[in-house]
Amino acid sequence: MVEAKPAVEREQWSGQLGFLLAAIGSAIGLGNIWRFPGVAYENGGGAFLIPYLVALLTAGIPILLLDYSLGHRYRGSAPAVFRRLGRRFEALGWFQVAIAFIIATYYAVVLVWALRYVGFSVTEAWGDDPGTFFAEEFLQYAGPTVTADVVGGIFWTLLGLWVVTLWVMARGVRKGIERVNKLMLPLLIVLFAILVVRALFLPGAIDGLNAFFTPNWAALADPGVWIAAYSQIFFSLSIAFGIMLTYASYLRRRSNLVPVSYVAAFANSSFEILAGIGVFATLGFMAAQQGIEIGEIEGLTGVSLSFVTFPQIISLMPGGPIFGVLFFLSLTFAGFTSLVSILEVITAAFQEKFNLTRLQAVLCIGGLCALISLGLYSTTSSLAMLDTADNYANNVGIVASAITMCLVVAYGVRKLPELQAHLNAISTAHVGTWWRVLVGVVVPIALIVMLVTTLTDLVTHPYEDYPWAFVNGVGWGVIGGAVVAAFVFAAIRWRQPVDEFIPDRLVGNTARPPSTGGVR
Repeated sequence: MVEAKPAVEREQWSGQLGFLLAAIGSAIGLGNIWRFPGVAYENGGGAFLIPYLVALLTAGIPILLLDYSLGHRYRGSAPAVFRRLGRRFEALGWFQVAIAFIIATYYAVVLVWALRYVGFSVTEAWGDDPGTFFAEEFLQYAGPTVTADVVGGIFWTLLGLWVVTLWVMARGVRKGIERVNKLMLPLLIVLFAILVVRALFLPGAIDGLNAFFTPNWAALADPGVWIAAYSQIFFSLSIAFGIMLTYASYLRRRSNLVPVSYVAAFANSSFEILAGIGVFATLGFMAAQQGIEIGEIEGLTGVSLSFVTFPQIISLMPGGPIFGVLFFLSLTFAGFTSLVSILEVITAAFQEKFNLTRLQAVLCIGGLCALISLGLYSTTSSLAMLDTADNYANNVGIVASAITMCLVVAYGVRKLPELQAHLNAISTAHVGTWWRVLVGVVVPIALIVMLVTTLTDLVTHPYEDYPWAFVNGVGWGVIGGAVVAAFVFAAIRWRQPVDEFIPDRLVGNTARPPSTGGVR
């Protein structure tokens, strides 16, 4: 019997700098700009930075290192890596792929909204009532129901975005994903820095910063504040659903993983704090103009902040159209680098499982993702469907994936010592027993508490007071579909060898680590 050979050689980043920029580009997404500032304000203001830092050190960085070590040591997509840990664990890899697929279908449409609002900012097309414009004129929102009524302006822009996205994916890791991040990430930082500086000189900006940073120490006694901190760190870093695992698999054998993980994690958190400064300086201006307190402003997070509150601010401020163009371009750049990272999880998995070329995987699986995205999220029911799918995919799907991953690696296959040795053998900075304790004990406990809290709320109260039939159909449908897909794809025979893979021989802590000057 002739053994199947890989369709192509495994791709690689041009160097650690390319990988680092891609990892930061994936982590810095829409949530950094529209979620963190509001979450911090609602959970103790300046005091929130304490549980936030604790969560970063005890959960964010440890899981990031786990993702990196798994991908780099076992050199594959999520299904291939978990298959190599044990055949019965392959389904976990496919569950991560399924969650990434679901997120990609709706994440793209938010980029379309941002792109359209770049143009709307020039003429302030939303008029005197941005909320009504966004819901009724732009989205033609039909409420929490499922319709087939397509919104033309969104459909055609979304189609164009998918064409560009799939073209980037087809270009490959180095010529596509890496080049996009090398272009868009610096542009994002420059554009957003300009926004922050402009916001700091607006009347009322200091009041906004005081509202953001003034600590409410009593909030630290509330378990919900700590859950919010772990939740923010967890979702912000793009961990536990295949992205960082897949990205690390494209690194060269000798890669300085531990310091890179610290840089990526702190770069992401620094951008979040920068976003908080910019957003709340701007909200302070809005409150001053309207003669109200910042706490009275509606829409401090998420879609409402970006597409309702900020257009109001743009209409109030001098030079508002320029501010609007920069803001929505920043959202677009942040979102696009995250979108390609999500799609890479899917593309890599199907390339390896079915022995496809990158172009075949992008056209077949990426094309299917685009079709579903166009069919579901260019319709008049897109807002409620997106909101519900996002809540269940993140707060249930990804959290459950992370818990399972930690338990499988720590207790199912007992690979934490091996992965620790791998990280230490190739890195200039070493991780100690503390890392195994955090991954094997602290993180699972914290995430189980978070998941139980979420599930209790979801089964007792319909999400956002949407009808139960809609919530169950979309929300639990997303989770159920991901579980079914995971086991179905895990049962399909691999079209190329996967079990014969043998990791590099560990050389222990005596190995000469790579020079930090070798980053290219």
